[in-house]
Parts: sequence; C-alpha cells; structure tokens
Amino acid sequence: MTWTRGRRLGIDVGAVRVGVAMCDPDGILATPVETVPRDLDSGADVRRIAELVAEHDVVGVVLGLPRNLRGEDGPAARAAREFCDALRAGLDVPVELTDERMTTVVAARQLAGRGVKGRKQRAVVDQAAAVQILQGWLDRERTS
Repeated sequence: MTWTRGRRLGIDVGAVRVGVAMCDPDGILATPVETVPRDLDSGADVRRIAELVAEHDVVGVVLGLPRNLRGEDGPAARAAREFCDALRAGLDVPVELTDERMTTVVAARQLAGRGVKGRKQRAVVDQAAAVQILQGWLDRERTS
C-alpha cells in the first residue's frame, strides 16, 4: 500500500472475534474501535468492516497475518488469508496483509499489566491486538 494521507483500519481476525483499530488521518496513532463477532456463515463481519470503512472515509486496511514463529502459514494464517480475500471482494480500498506474530500475546500481557483480566480482557484483547498490528505497520511505513 503506497502512503496516502487518511485513516486506516487495523484488523486482527480470530476464529470467534475480529478486533478493529483505526489511526488518525496523519497515520501517527492507532486506537481501538470495536470488536466484531466473526460470522463465517453470512459475512456480517465483512459487512460491518465495510460500514466502518465508509463511515470513517478509510483509505486502506491492514490485516494481521498470524504466521508461526518459523514464518510459515498454519490454520490461523490460512483463515486470515481467506478473510483478506473476502475483504478485498467487499471493499473499494486496498487491503494489505502484515506479519502479526505474537501481537495477541503482547496485547494480552499489556492488558494484564493494567489489571484487565478474564472476561473483561477477552472483550478487548482483539482490539488491542488490532492496535498493535496497525501501529507496527504505521511505524514501519514512516521509517521506510
């Protein structure tokens, strides 16, 4: 995705939930937006992300690719690629995959460090992971 000023969404897709984060138009800071229930049957998750793209004039989507520590695709990475294909088919903005190894683990540790645990953590860990994904991408783009 070539750099264009504007908001971007960061996506952390899981088997049960999809975490969504967004950055400011200058691409400096990623913040959590919402957690969308995963919907393999009717595609309501993809439609909700399309609504967010339209509502916030998003110029691009960055989706985390959860490769294993050897850099290989496992079941989660294959599911993320399928979700990416569904987003690309349903959106009019570029969708880019980016390596997201360990982002959910880092997000969970940060939340636990702030005293957010158990059920409360499950409700926001996907958003926090989406923030990690998008912020990492933004930081890399600024330095390249």
